[in-house]
Amino acid sequence: MVSTKTVRLAQLSMLSALVVVLQLMSYSIKIGPFGLSFVLIPIVIGGALFGLRAGATLGGVFGIVVVLCCVFGLDVGGNMLWSINPFLTAAICIGKGVAAGLAGAAVSLAFRKAGKPTLGVFLSAVTVPVVNTGLFLGCLSTFFYDTLVVWAAGQNVVYYILTGIILVNFLPELAVNMILSPVAQRVIAALRKNR
Repeated sequence: MVSTKTVRLAQLSMLSALVVVLQLMSYSIKIGPFGLSFVLIPIVIGGALFGLRAGATLGGVFGIVVVLCCVFGLDVGGNMLWSINPFLTAAICIGKGVAAGLAGAAVSLAFRKAGKPTLGVFLSAVTVPVVNTGLFLGCLSTFFYDTLVVWAAGQNVVYYILTGIILVNFLPELAVNMILSPVAQRVIAALRKNR
């Protein structure tokens, strides 16, 4: 008989592989210089199933893949940031991923303990992209403001953030997460039942 720990490790490994594949695929679906991150749902599922450490780990896997894509030029905007400051770019990419996974897992766990797991998964699916994009924008505005001005190409920077990043990139990611949260809930329920 297979141990619970082995099953958990196998499921976490499968979610990690899914994170890698979905993140790499996201670079083929671009709106402006940014790829849409459909990768966030496996992070939500892992955090809801296995807790804070799993959420942070899956977020970290996401961040590492983003860093590699910055290094190898798949992420054009990230490659620009990498050429300016590699250490800071890596810290931002990995840090925002870990924080998003941790925050999503915390939300899911809190609502599960309150007896509202479905609401927890939905709010976790909202939390992960909010934290991911929020930290990215905060770090971009703080540490790479001159690059942000270049990306704005003469537009007001706040207008560019609102239209070029939030409207065109963040809102579609958020919508996908919200739409897929019932599917995530079914996957979580099925995996919990089979433990």
